[in-house]
Amino acid sequence: MINRVILIVLDGLGVGELPDAAQYGDRGSNTLARVAAVVGGLTLPNLEALGLGHIGEFPGLRRMGEPDGCFGKMAELSKGKDTTMGHWEMAGLVVEQPFPTYPKGFPREVMEAFQKAIGRKALGNRVASGTEIIQELGEEHLKTGAPIVYTSADSVFQIAAHERAVPVEELYRMCREARKLLKPPHQVARVIARPFVGEPGGFVRTEGRRDFSLDPPGETLLDLLKQAGQPVVGIGKIDDLFKGRGLTRAIHTKNNEVGMDETIRILSLVPRGLVFVNLVDFDMLYGHRNDAAGYAKALEAFDARLPALLGGMRQGDLLCLTSDHGNDPLGPGTDHTREYVPLLAYGPRLARGVNLGTRRTFADVGQTVADALGVKRLAWGDSFLDSLAVG
Repeated sequence: MINRVILIVLDGLGVGELPDAAQYGDRGSNTLARVAAVVGGLTLPNLEALGLGHIGEFPGLRRMGEPDGCFGKMAELSKGKDTTMGHWEMAGLVVEQPFPTYPKGFPREVMEAFQKAIGRKALGNRVASGTEIIQELGEEHLKTGAPIVYTSADSVFQIAAHERAVPVEELYRMCREARKLLKPPHQVARVIARPFVGEPGGFVRTEGRRDFSLDPPGETLLDLLKQAGQPVVGIGKIDDLFKGRGLTRAIHTKNNEVGMDETIRILSLVPRGLVFVNLVDFDMLYGHRNDAAGYAKALEAFDARLPALLGGMRQGDLLCLTSDHGNDPLGPGTDHTREYVPLLAYGPRLARGVNLGTRRTFADVGQTVADALGVKRLAWGDSFLDSLAVG
């Protein structure tokens, strides 16, 4: 019997291009393999032990003869490669219409409405790297107080502001105003606050990022668990991605290290239900910045924390490790990549070494959690719980 599920999303960890990757400009993407290759091989003994090496060919990773975990990979059914839709799909919602993107910037009517709502002009309004656009426009922003608006290949409306010119709470207010006015046909997946500090030539983003996502358009795994009286703890930006819905406790964390600290701590406090964790450093700090070496170090740092996590698990626990999209730091751009994501499942009383195969949808992991914790079926996905049963 499973009493508690720990679902950890290694944000941006893809394991190879999906069949439709070329439609997204992502032919040849393989985040894990290319990161491993550029550093001459990864050292991830604890992920190896769970079966990561069985998912594909990744330099440095071995295929263990008898892995402790079960392994596979999952395809994304939703039309896109956004963080929001990836997490929603895991929770049983498949997005069949892609969120809008703006390769030429946002149309005049959107920007005029935004500027009217916040009472200020805005700078930028184009596709850009967040670290680069603040260097380019940060000084003008400091002089004028005009926030910097930019987007990417993903469905995002990002607002950057120096904390000296626009206090963080005021930046969050601007984001809420943008979220209210971005309605169909301009209903982007996320509005993102990007505060920064420093002086011209040396601006740096802070850890005050906040994501303002759409309300999930249907019932999710989180909703069902909460309705059934189960604890549902969101760690990282889970609260943001689900607009707070379905959670009984939300813990915002600044980075992977704090995220793991909170996850390990919560295992001693919440004996049942779902602990849903997003670890964002892989995506935000390294994938988007084309920093393969940094990505490798972050993976190895996560691997080093796994023994403490596994040591905090109980007999009735299930751990699932996966991702929400790829973010190949060696790709042609700085955005997410359309890839399969890894699937590792482990429990002290569960089967070991089972090949879970290539799953049709991320929703399979959500359906498995629903099955394990005894709530009704989700709209999408097939449970693999039977494959985890011993005997």
